[in-house]
Amino acid sequence: MHDYSLSSPTAVSVRCEATLELGRKLTKELGIDQSVDTLGRWMAHYIAELIQNVEKASSEERPAKMRACCDAILNLWKHRHTLSDGKRPFEELEPLLKILESIDPEDDTPRYFREVRSVTSAAGKNDEVEKWLKLIDGLDYSAKVLIRYCLTQAARNSINKSVEWVALAEAAGADEGIEFPIINMIFDEADMLKDSDSGVEARERIEDRIKRLEEFAKMAMAVVSDLRQEV
Repeated sequence: MHDYSLSSPTAVSVRCEATLELGRKLTKELGIDQSVDTLGRWMAHYIAELIQNVEKASSEERPAKMRACCDAILNLWKHRHTLSDGKRPFEELEPLLKILESIDPEDDTPRYFREVRSVTSAAGKNDEVEKWLKLIDGLDYSAKVLIRYCLTQAARNSINKSVEWVALAEAAGADEGIEFPIINMIFDEADMLKDSDSGVEARERIEDRIKRLEEFAKMAMAVVSDLRQEV
């Protein structure tokens, strides 16, 4: 059950009303009449009935009915991943979320070759070894940038619906799960690209990525040249 004891009465009231909105959204998605999913239809009816009980309750009954309704809604939200196909929040983003979870260009930790930097240091002044290890390091970073950019573009068609879910869940104080940081990362990436004309910081980040990608492109072309000489 959700713990309301640490919040002020006003904050509790606002959060409960927000939770009701989340419940209305969930019942709409589950579909009270149209759904062929028997369990989903039952849950939709149950949540809708609890919301109606709150709306019709007297001032004396309302707090208890509100709490019971909010607890049921938040419990359903916790189990959102088990809802049937076509009914899950963020379902459109699920294939992207699995990939985006481990991609962050601002994280300097290598994704594929985590020991490259320590090996580079151990290599000392061996320029030939250092050149190839630097290429691996650049490949790792470039792969993250390129993949994240492509996935962000792919997510644009589904992001508007997810924005609504995120806003409702955050207002209700609902369990966020792993999706929220990842979805917010998509938001940040989209905002950075959108604000690059006016935001100095966003522009600098994009310019840094461009510079590093261009440097990697040069190294990649050097490899192409070497391979051409082998054939």
